[in-house]
Amino acid sequence: MNTVEMTDLRPGHRISRVIRGGWQLAGGHGEVDRDRAVADMAAFADAGITTFDCADIYTGVEEMIGDFLESYRAARGAEAAARINVHTKLVPDLARLDDLGPADVEAIVERSLRRLRLEQLHLVQFFWWDLSRGAPLRALEALLRLREAGKIRHLGLTNWDAPQIAPFAEAGFEIVSAQVQYSLLDRRPEATLVPWAARNDVHLLCYGTLAGGFLTERWLGVPDPGFVFENRSLVKYRLIIDEFGPWSLFQELLAALDAIARRHGVSISTVAARWVLDRPQVAAVIVGARYARHLPKTLEVFSLRLDAEDRARLRAVLERASGPGGPVYGLESDREGRHGRIMKYDLGGAGRAAS
Repeated sequence: MNTVEMTDLRPGHRISRVIRGGWQLAGGHGEVDRDRAVADMAAFADAGITTFDCADIYTGVEEMIGDFLESYRAARGAEAAARINVHTKLVPDLARLDDLGPADVEAIVERSLRRLRLEQLHLVQFFWWDLSRGAPLRALEALLRLREAGKIRHLGLTNWDAPQIAPFAEAGFEIVSAQVQYSLLDRRPEATLVPWAARNDVHLLCYGTLAGGFLTERWLGVPDPGFVFENRSLVKYRLIIDEFGPWSLFQELLAALDAIARRHGVSISTVAARWVLDRPQVAAVIVGARYARHLPKTLEVFSLRLDAEDRARLRAVLERASGPGGPVYGLESDREGRHGRIMKYDLGGAGRAAS
């Protein structure tokens, strides 16, 4: 059995370097068998993947993880359950930014605590759709007070680049992590975020590592499918491929990954995930899963070591990529652009204080 790599975001907050993502349980990715999904979470924890990612706006996911934690605590004991860390997010609705106050922030945190059946949220990752609207600093100050009161252990941010994070860090907020999209297809964090994070002891938690499944054998040798897909996730990552270069260059990348995977006896997805795990400041990659059927393949990443030949083969393709360029989440932040138009901005994460 592969030994799961662990790392400390801060003393006392140890996470698995593969985080079990929860977005695929939120609907829009196919039908979810809730009971099976909750039961399969135990397989991840038993295998050593003891960190779970969710959000207040992932419909029903905090509740699922709460059910899992309760059953896992009963079956495995309090000590085993205490090794599990849950990373959630606080994402106020775009429509609420102008009037969101501290009481609303507290209400969202209390709601997450109830859903997750926890006395303290392990990590709250904050996001604000538009920093020119409302009072994001006041919202973060409310989170800081909740941390001081013991309701939150650590604070992180998501989908911001260094220029957005730096003012909050300079204002005295201890930010332990930044969750960002980072993959062979999307290396935007390397421009400014990675060096800033290195100077400020901020760890990267990376999603999109497999580009919604595009960085797998499923797409090797397949003609360009265009942009008609069954879910927004595939459209999102197909747009990233378009920024990376033509479909033909994407196929060259898959061919390079396939050659490396065959050389080491693993899958394309394993090589793609290992490449990100080896990048500076990366603490973990977030791998989405509805169930545990791909868990053995997920664990392969801990036995793989890429060598200079592997890296050179990938670099030869990456050097010809045309993008994506600009800041982290810059394309997605343009609500009138083709990346921003597919986003959903009001998923109920900001309920009123009285709700």
